[in-house]
Amino acid sequence: MANAEEISVEVAYALPEQQQIVTLSVPADATIEDVVRASGLLDLHPEIDLGKNKVGVFGKLGKLADTLHAGDRVEIYRPLIADPKEVRKKRAAAGKVMKKGAAELAEKNQG
Repeated sequence: MANAEEISVEVAYALPEQQQIVTLSVPADATIEDVVRASGLLDLHPEIDLGKNKVGVFGKLGKLADTLHAGDRVEIYRPLIADPKEVRKKRAAAGKVMKKGAAELAEKNQG
């Protein structure tokens, strides 16, 4: 009897200055965790913590126990440096202050 069917998948991890993509042939029932561990990226990047870093397939969040399909690209996401909601709030607050300040300045120039 032949070995279990194998599929080809990629594992990607991107840093600000570089992106690494590893192509692997794995059993058809392999999980995200299986392929991340098999990729060797955990050894190359000790900062990756599967307990903290999120993972996904083609930009869609997944779980370590999710199984894969042929051609899938598993992505290991870095933690966010800043909360996007907080950044938007600060940007919106700064915009309101600037607009208000600009209006006051216009009033002073007219008066």
